[in-house]
Amino acid sequence: MKRTIVTLTATPPYDFELTAASATSFRGHYAAEIFEDGIYRRLLDLGDNHLCLASVCSSGTVDSPRLQMELTGNALDENIVTEARRQVSWILGTDQDLAPFYRMALQDPMLAVLTREMRGLHLTHTISVYEALILTILEQQVHARVAHLLCNLLIQTFGPSVEAAGVTYHAFPPPGALLAAGMTGLRSIKFSARKAQYILDIAGRVASGELDLEGLRTCSDEEVIHMLTSIRGVGVWTAQWLLINALGRPDGFPHNDLALQRTLGILLKNGSSLNPEEALEYSQRWSPFRSYVTTYLFAAVRSGRLTVLFPAEELRT
Repeated sequence: MKRTIVTLTATPPYDFELTAASATSFRGHYAAEIFEDGIYRRLLDLGDNHLCLASVCSSGTVDSPRLQMELTGNALDENIVTEARRQVSWILGTDQDLAPFYRMALQDPMLAVLTREMRGLHLTHTISVYEALILTILEQQVHARVAHLLCNLLIQTFGPSVEAAGVTYHAFPPPGALLAAGMTGLRSIKFSARKAQYILDIAGRVASGELDLEGLRTCSDEEVIHMLTSIRGVGVWTAQWLLINALGRPDGFPHNDLALQRTLGILLKNGSSLNPEEALEYSQRWSPFRSYVTTYLFAAVRSGRLTVLFPAEELRT
């Protein structure tokens, strides 16, 4: 296996620890992402049987970020290295300019607290729209723990893998691998028949070229939602999350998300969940940065910071 070291440029403020932890939903290992002992790892499938393990660490500070990425693979020519740098920079959101969002957040007491305490958190993304779509379907209408289990099972069972230093790493399974698994394979790892069928339908349409998910990058938010909701098994909730996680749009807001409604209720309504219409109406004040607000709110919840930043006594006043 060959190795090379690559420097990644990040726009300050950039908190690597917080951002990499967010990529794994603060679980250490979620889907194809691993963040342990200060190192973010992701096995990249660069096509043509080129698998490359990217390991990223930080030697800088929030205001002066310095990220180093070690690449390990059988082939590490200039094109491979360039594509690996592009993919990891996209995943970890290194080029985002947080300044406009922070200027808006300072005018909102709640956001001012969130952004001060989680300063340098950048929005993370999936490598592809296809990956985000499959993962989001798995997360539909199930508890977070179940979603975590299903995502990991899918990747560890059907994703291509490499071994490095005695550890096996898996990339996200391409459409062909899911089609080869079929209904029997997906059902064997506890997928419901309905979710398995949705995933196989999408994998088949992507593999045949009928469904061009990456083409959504040139569409407006409204066009993205319209196109995605025409796919079997995809509703507005899924489409809204893909605006944030897959396409990196700044103003996505999944107002139908129950966890988001509960969180806003804790912060704004003495613990009573907002309904979708209330959540959407209230969010208008944060446009055009609602993707950032959503990310910071979920990071506060998943990291355990929410109750620390907003004690119950303060929320009742």
